[in-house]
Amino acid sequence: MTEQILFDHQEVEAALNQMADAMAAPEVYLVGIHSGAAEVADDIQSRLEARDISVNRGNLDISFYRDDLDTIAPHPLVQTSELPFDVSGKEIWLVDDVLYTGRTIRAAMDELFDYGRPAAIRLAVLVDRGGRQLPIAAESAGLRHEAPADCSVELVTDGAWIIEQRQVKS
Repeated sequence: MTEQILFDHQEVEAALNQMADAMAAPEVYLVGIHSGAAEVADDIQSRLEARDISVNRGNLDISFYRDDLDTIAPHPLVQTSELPFDVSGKEIWLVDDVLYTGRTIRAAMDELFDYGRPAAIRLAVLVDRGGRQLPIAAESAGLRHEAPADCSVELVTDGAWIIEQRQVKS
């Protein structure tokens, strides 16, 4: 499997700052999608709170909202969704680590609507890798990289965050 570093730690840090800048408001409603995106949302929350911005934070596990649940794994790791605030009438920032087909975001929006009717859902992604299958676009994309369909783009945390592209086994 071929690995290639696409973005180093400094580039990821700059992208996270840019995403926090896009969200800056007196009060922010921030929702991460479980796995890598929840970690990204945690980081953005820290950056916003360092600016004395009030952050209401939640996480979604979209496992049962996916349209490909039967193909991703025989026993998916299911975590708890936590939204400790009412989403109705709020502008929600939905955070994902890597935007690819748009299916993860569609599932996350379906779950969000089960909690109420937000005034707006804004999408912030660390990396937009292209290759959309659904008409989904990020309002804030920290980094952009057009990756081939036979590769994965992943956030790697090993003391410092980097973004890697890996050849997927066929």
